[in-house]
Order: sequence, then C-alpha cells, then structure tokens
Amino acid sequence: MLARRQRHPLQALQRRSQELKLQVDSLLSESQLKGDLDASKRRDIYQRCVQLKQAIDENKNALQKLNKADEPAPVGNYNQKKEEEHNLLDKLTHQLQELAVSISRENVTETKAPSEREEDDDSADEDEEAEEEEDDEEEESEESGGEKEETEEEEKQENESHSQTSKEYIAVGDFAAQQAGDLTFKPHNKEGSQDSSEEGSKEDVEVEDRAAEGEEVKQRTDSHWSAVRKAISEQISTVDVLTTMGTIPAGFRPSTLFQLLEEGNQFRASYFLQPELTPSQLAFRDLMWDAKTGTIRSRPSRVSFILTLWSCKMIPLPGMSIQVLSRHVRLCLFDGNKVLSNIHTVRATWQPKKPKTWTFSPQVTGILPCLLDGDCFIRSNSSSPDLGILFELGISYIRNSTGERGELSCGWVFLKLFDASGIPIPAKTYELFLNGGTPYEKGIEVDPSVSRRAHGSVFHQMMTMRRQPQLLVKLRSLNRRSRDLLSLLPETLIGSMCSIHLLIFYRQILGDVLLKDRMTMQSADLISNPVLATFPKLLEQPDMMDALRSSWAEKESTLKRSEKRDKEFLKATFLLVYHDCVIPLLHSTLLPPFRWAEEETEAARWKVIADFLKQNQENEGALQALLSPDGVHEPFDISEQTYDFLGEIRKNAA
Repeated sequence: MLARRQRHPLQALQRRSQELKLQVDSLLSESQLKGDLDASKRRDIYQRCVQLKQAIDENKNALQKLNKADEPAPVGNYNQKKEEEHNLLDKLTHQLQELAVSISRENVTETKAPSEREEDDDSADEDEEAEEEEDDEEEESEESGGEKEETEEEEKQENESHSQTSKEYIAVGDFAAQQAGDLTFKPHNKEGSQDSSEEGSKEDVEVEDRAAEGEEVKQRTDSHWSAVRKAISEQISTVDVLTTMGTIPAGFRPSTLFQLLEEGNQFRASYFLQPELTPSQLAFRDLMWDAKTGTIRSRPSRVSFILTLWSCKMIPLPGMSIQVLSRHVRLCLFDGNKVLSNIHTVRATWQPKKPKTWTFSPQVTGILPCLLDGDCFIRSNSSSPDLGILFELGISYIRNSTGERGELSCGWVFLKLFDASGIPIPAKTYELFLNGGTPYEKGIEVDPSVSRRAHGSVFHQMMTMRRQPQLLVKLRSLNRRSRDLLSLLPETLIGSMCSIHLLIFYRQILGDVLLKDRMTMQSADLISNPVLATFPKLLEQPDMMDALRSSWAEKESTLKRSEKRDKEFLKATFLLVYHDCVIPLLHSTLLPPFRWAEEETEAARWKVIADFLKQNQENEGALQALLSPDGVHEPFDISEQTYDFLGEIRKNAA
C-alpha cells in the first residue's frame, strides 16, 4: 500500500520542530553534567550537536519551501506561524552552537592515542597540583630548616629586591607619563651607541639588552627584522612600563609576527594563494594544466602535513590594568632568519577555572568559526636545512587607563622539521617549552620568577619544569585523500583544514581562467571575473569565509550523488553560491569594516551576515536583496570585477 500523503505540511513541520526542541532540551540537560562525564560521553554529546544541527537545517529548508497554497484548507495567520517556526529553529541552532563551542573545549584530547590521552589527563589539573605541591614543599622546608632557613630566604629575597631596584636600564625610546605612577624618561646615549640610529647604519641592527644580566644577544641584519624593529621600538616604551608595574612578565614583548602582518601583504595568505611566476616570468611555476584530467595539475612539495594545535599550558596571566581581547597562536614557516610563508592565526579559548591553560578546537564543523580551527595544513617547498615552524603565542589587549591597544607575545618556540641528516622529524605529539623575548633573542625566559623558585633536588627541578609555559602540538602524516587535496594548493601555504575545499575551488577557477580559457598566453589584459578579484579578501575576513563555508555546505547537502561526482557541475554551483553570498556582502554598507579582536565589531558583522543569509534562504537567492532599496552598497569600483593577474601573482625571487 502506498504511504498516505501528508495533507497539512506546516502542521507536520511544527510537530517536527517540537520533536527537535525536545531533543535539544534533553541534550542541554545532559551537557550540564559534562564535568562529571567521561570523554566518550562528551564526544557523543558533541556528535549529537552536529547531527541535530543538520536535522534543524533540513527542517528549516523544508519550511522555506512551503507556500500557503500547499495547505489543503485555509490556515489562519499562516505567515506569522511560519515566522514563529523559523524563529524557533534559529533559537535551537544558537543553543547548539553555544553548546558545541563549550563541549569542544572539553574534547581536545578525544582523537589522541590512549597514551597521549593519559598524558593530558595527568596534566589537566596541572595548575592545582603545581600549587598544592609547591605549598607542601614550602611547609616541609619550613619544618626541617627552622629559623636559619627562613632568615636565609629573607636575605635572598631582600638581595634580589635590592638587585632589581639597583639595576640600570637603557631606554630605546622616550616616554611621557600617562597616568599616576608612570615614570617619564629619555634614552641614555653612550659613546659609540649612536651609530645604530644614524641613517647610514639602518641595516646594522642590534637587539637591545633588556633582560637579566648575561643574556645572549643575537645580531640580525636581515630585512624582516629591520622592517619590524621601528614599529616594535615604538611599542617598547609602553611594554617596559607595563613590565615595571608588574602588569606583564619580563619575557613578554611586542608581537613580532603581528608587526610583520601589519607591514603589508607579503606575509598574508591572500598573497601566497596567488600563482607564482618562473624566474623568466614567462610562465606559471606552480599552476599548470593537466589536459588528461581537465583541471590543474597536482604539485607535490617537500613539506606537506597536518598540524593539530592541542593546548597551551602555564601561560602567565597579565595584570588587572589591561583587558585581554584575544588569546591566539600565530605560526609560520621559518628558517631561523626569515619568514618563508604566510602567517596563520588560530584563536584560543580558555576557562576562568584554568586561566593559564589555552585550548583549541581539534576539528571545526559547520557550526564553529574557522578562526578556532586547531587543525592546520602546512605546505612548503623550501630547501633550507633549517626549515621549521615558528609558533608565537600572543594576546591582543587594551589598557584600561588609556584605552591604548596593543599586541603582546607571551612566548615563542621554533620546531625544526628536519634533523641534522635531513630526515623529517616523526609524526607525533610534541611538548614544546616556550622562550621569552622575540624570535631574534636568545636565553630569555617568559617568566623568570618561575626559575628563581627552583630547588636543588631532582624532584623540585621536575616540578619547576612542569610550571614552565609550554605548547602541545601534534604532527600528523597524510592519508591518500588528504595528500591529493593538499597537492592542488600552492607549494607554500598554511591554512585551516575546514576551509581547504574552498581554496581548491579558487585554484581550479584560476586554472580555468588563466590556462584553459585565455585566448593567448601572451595576453596580460585585465580579466573580468569577480570571484578571482574578491576571493583573496575572504582570507583576511574569517567571518566572511565562514559565511561562504556555511552557504556551500547548505547547498551541497541538497545535491544528488551523481552531481557531487561531477567536478564541472560542482564548480559551476560553487560560483552561483559565491555570487549569492559573498559578492553582495563584501560591498554592503551595513557590514562594518573587519577589525581584529573587537568584540562589538565582530558581533555586529556576524548579525549582518546572519540576517543576509536568512534572507537568501527565504528568497532563494540574493537578487531580491540586491534590488531592495534597504540594501545600500558601496559605489561600484572596477576592481570588484577585474582580476589583474600581473599585479597579483608572486614573482620568483631566484
């Protein structure tokens, strides 16, 4: 017998919405006990979040397609009821998103091997254990040492205090007092020290000695350090004041990688996504056409793997006089001298119960921002024997008294990818201890006060090491599918795994336009293609990348299996989604300009994006929004439509 046809579509969707609400409520009730749940249960809750989100999206899509004419009998207040259902589904989506973000913090160790999970479980309560053990050690010391040890400790602290107050400091920039307690000072110039400030000696740069006595100072003459030194020097005065006031540890510095990003486009992903010319500048070096497959040719590279950021431990806390706006890790390929790739940023999350521990999402799904994605792909074809990854932990902050904003490095570490014999390091989990200062300084600790508490016994030294700031990462080798995907990307690039399919679409469209469809390879005319002209901007606006990722995932879920296997059909569909989603949003006057680590701006941007995507769903495209008098856009500029590949491509330095 044939199934009975549903005669009240809206009523059926209302019942389905109520079923979904009950499931979400049940899941939220379970999650309130997540602190008492084991890892497998938390992982189960996270997976159910994802599944429920998909079910809600399906119900929402079905709701959008409903019309009043579909009902067999008149329904009072039809549009109002439909809107109420949509609002309910939006509310459920928001609840799931918050729960997924919360539960993902607890699930950082879920994909590890048992031995690794045991290691992290042992260190999960590191803060509490370290403090308790330290207190026990001090009590034992007091009981066994008596008054003599107390007197020696007091004398030691007094000497250290006297040593600190009697030190001489050399300022690298003038500073005028900005608030009560600030000290106004000017640089002290010794004979022979003025050469570094003269115009004729700009390339001979020396790092100032601003740490403990005996610090090893390494001279740098490369262009990267020269380029950022001036900007860092301008911030050092403020950082020195914050250090003197005890607001930040002595090993904190202005962020080196942030300054490189501010210098221009050279270290941004949008630059490295572009094709590179051969030394003759007559052909593309890393973008070639494969006539057999009808698409761009895959390109193997010397380095190609996936890196997972797990957590940061024992990161010192800044004082109350500054407000932290963002905690994050910036990473890039580095050879000990120069940055060799784009600088990629991953934002960390933290909990007030463990403020010294930062965590990352091990896998970002459709309901989490790509900025939180701890899974990063890394590619490089550099032949340098010293090639490695430079990690810099950073915070964006605002100073409460003055409103001044800044970016501080909370420590850095360099992981070499090859040993002395040129053999790649193994794919495993690495526990990396952080250095203070900048990557061009050596021998500086993030927080020297931790070392001063070290005792002579092996046990005490081990406890001191556990208190050292560290970064936990895992290098993962590639399976065949991942290797095939990464080989379609540029030879040098770092990015989020959750966005890799979008980057591949862009590269394939580049191949079509520059290699297959161009009338002659000698033509350097401007190319009319809004996708090529605007896509690189998305790499600097992660919320826009999330909007595209969400829109594409929604569209892809409606495709048939045969359509998903058709590469040309997928590419054409992606172009339609891009034009419906990205093009109108990028030039809308309702969308505030992107600003890093400004919570109000980020929230305002996401509201505009979410409202626009909702309208697109209701109207089955962006045409109505584009023609609406409420949708005001920026004045048209030809750069929105034209791709100047000669101006965008990278030129080989050889």
